[in-house]
Amino acid sequence: MRVLHLVGSPTGEFLAELSRLYARDALETLADPERYEVAIAHVAPGGRWSFPADLTGPGLDAAPALEVDEAVSHLRALAPDVVVPQMFCRPGMTSYRALFEVLGVPVIGNPPDVMAVGADKPRARAVVAHGGVAVPEGVVVHPGEHPALPALPVVVKPADSDNSLGITLVRRPEEVGPALAAAFEHASAALVETYVPAGREVRCAVVERDRAGGGTELVCLPLEEYPVDAEAAPIRLPADKLARDDDGGLGLVAKGAGRAWIVDPTDPVTPAVWEAARRCHVALGCRDYGLFDFRVDPDGRPWFLEAGLYCSFARSSVVTTMAVAAGTGPEELFAEMAGRAGRRRQPERSLP
Repeated sequence: MRVLHLVGSPTGEFLAELSRLYARDALETLADPERYEVAIAHVAPGGRWSFPADLTGPGLDAAPALEVDEAVSHLRALAPDVVVPQMFCRPGMTSYRALFEVLGVPVIGNPPDVMAVGADKPRARAVVAHGGVAVPEGVVVHPGEHPALPALPVVVKPADSDNSLGITLVRRPEEVGPALAAAFEHASAALVETYVPAGREVRCAVVERDRAGGGTELVCLPLEEYPVDAEAAPIRLPADKLARDDDGGLGLVAKGAGRAWIVDPTDPVTPAVWEAARRCHVALGCRDYGLFDFRVDPDGRPWFLEAGLYCSFARSSVVTTMAVAAGTGPEELFAEMAGRAGRRRQPERSLP
């Protein structure tokens, strides 16, 4: 199977670097020359493509930069069987995935329209609420607007940003303005939601598996939990997820000791979260897999926070971590998802 990893970001260096961080891990984890012929397509800030031999600095520097038309010609000649999207920016989650649909190359994971809804927090919460999932009371605010807000405390977050960038817990009225300003630094709108009291915060992955007799089964993986404390850590912040080392390199801290752990499947919280996650997966129209964040209040009720509908298949990826806890290694998980995607292969569509 010829596997193409789509890496980088046209929008800025931070998300391009984050993409390369996960992709390097995935390339090492999934290396199996007898099973896969691997290629890399890298999109640099500004939108120029390259096809490096690896994602080291020298490897990226040595690869010629191509314009989009040249890159498409190269992709047609390369003829990958599947593509693994490793891009976390909005164009990478939508437009670039759509390009491969036009080229007839199956994308492992969710299609671009589903990614667009999942990345838009207000739209995602509206869709899952329609599907029967509890969501906190909330309102969307644009610059210059002054709508009535939910009763304090509230969480103010950018409407379409990840990694907890621009998020603030607001307890007093005078904090609303600065919190909105922080959110507007990362998005054109802010989502203001009722703060769910600090019970527990968990993520749940749903994986689609083919039934032996036909059809698809939605399998929920063991939950991953993150520490929350009403006073010391009421919400998760960017520093809880990413950090730079002494050399300036970007790294993951969410997997550090005490920062995340797998929940025992017999834990009483699991069935309610699994049920909510399945409803989210179906409501959003997810494909292959889905990943959903929930706040569990002190009464044990899960509240939808957001959807993170991607998986890099790196060992550090959340979905991979959950799969390993369920007894499925990253290589097995990838082979299963790549096989599903490969069976969706379609002829290239005619461009207008």
